[in-house]
Amino acid sequence: MKKMVMKIALAQLLLMSIAGSLWAQMGSTSPQDQPADNTKVNERDRSKDEPTADQQKETRSDLDVAKQIRRAFVNDKSLSTYGHNVKVIVKDGTVTLRGPVRSEEEKRTIEAKAAEVAGGSDKVTSELQVAAKNTDKP
Repeated sequence: MKKMVMKIALAQLLLMSIAGSLWAQMGSTSPQDQPADNTKVNERDRSKDEPTADQQKETRSDLDVAKQIRRAFVNDKSLSTYGHNVKVIVKDGTVTLRGPVRSEEEKRTIEAKAAEVAGGSDKVTSELQVAAKNTDKP
């Protein structure tokens, strides 16, 4: 029994070593070490000139609009995870949408849903960006 456990442990160690070598040869770090797609985009949120969620007023009407838009995104199962997680900021009835989406089509869908809830496209500012496809995956 002891020999079997040792053999399994050595096999696991060997597999982990091989996997690490393959990642190194491919010039990549492990998937867990790679930053999220929107890491650099989030840097702009630190600017005081850009609208952020903490600037949203706590008025009932703004909160209701944000809630309805968020619900519309989450209930649409055709949207990607990015689409479901778009930042929605409502200030004085004006909606700002921020974050990455998977495609131009998804971007248009999200903008249309927000405009429908907000009362027109003139009340929506879109700062959505189509995320670049990750082509360096193995």
